[in-house]
Amino acid sequence: MLEHGGRLLRAARQYGIDATQWLDLSTGINPDGWPVPDIPAAVWRRLPDDDDPLETVAAAYYGAPRVLAVAGSQAAIQALPRLRRRSRVGVIAPGYAEHAHGWSRAGHDVLRCPAQDLFESAHRFDVVVLIHPNNPGGETFDRNALLHLHQTLAMRGGWLVVDEAFMDMSPDVSLAPDTDREGLVVLRSPGKFFGLAGARAGFVAATAFLLAQLRVELGPWTVAAPTRWLLRQALEDKAWQDAARDRLQRDGARLTQLLGEHGLPPDGGTALFQWIRTPYSREIHEQLARMGILTRLFDEPPSLRFGLPGDDAGWHRLGTALAQLPQTLRSPCA
Repeated sequence: MLEHGGRLLRAARQYGIDATQWLDLSTGINPDGWPVPDIPAAVWRRLPDDDDPLETVAAAYYGAPRVLAVAGSQAAIQALPRLRRRSRVGVIAPGYAEHAHGWSRAGHDVLRCPAQDLFESAHRFDVVVLIHPNNPGGETFDRNALLHLHQTLAMRGGWLVVDEAFMDMSPDVSLAPDTDREGLVVLRSPGKFFGLAGARAGFVAATAFLLAQLRVELGPWTVAAPTRWLLRQALEDKAWQDAARDRLQRDGARLTQLLGEHGLPPDGGTALFQWIRTPYSREIHEQLARMGILTRLFDEPPSLRFGLPGDDAGWHRLGTALAQLPQTLRSPCA
């Protein structure tokens, strides 16, 4: 199993701090997510119904011709490699490690490399996997360049797979509306922006034929009935979505400023997280953990990802903890 953020109970055991006392900044999930209402009791007693309006509602929200609901993007990340014969696959690095892991486990030849190499050397690959915006670096890519990359791959029967888990803040640059094109696959997740990671749901936008293949590969009832009911409400709540985007933009800027004030200027990020490359990443991670603040530690390259605190107390706590870090762990100009 690969390492991920959100291992709060493990951190609680390791550092001897009760799980309720932690400030968890390790996941990049909206800490003030969509307000979950009571789910009707009858929903819990029914099998999931693929004929409900969920996929129609999701397609409208994402601007896609069609989507398939899956048990989180992770389900698609693991299943898509099984739909191709052995291929040469280029995966963005650094990036969400499950992509390279999934293609490797399925027997493909995988090369992890920076995005620029993937764009410039598309002829070397049958499949290119990008994350847009990237996680953890937050890099974004020109939409026309992405479509050109797709065309280059598709002409040889290749795929461009784009993980847009953090795209909700800038839906106008999503490739989801273009997924009628053969070989273009877009993954979307309500877990980050909506703060519904525990619902374990995601969506795949692609051609009807590819989605039919994926549906067969995944089998029936991939998304629980309560989750399907919940997501329909969230995806149609435009008032909440607009307010959340405004708030998250402000909070993202606030986090960037706070980290910079304490000698840890971010090297990249999105409205939901900031990423810092530093040779002292492990030491900073350890010191903050001893104060009950959990960050996401990366070994390659040595770096940290900070999510958003959820309230004023969390912001104050983070600022106080950063101020206590030794000067030797910070930027020389701090």
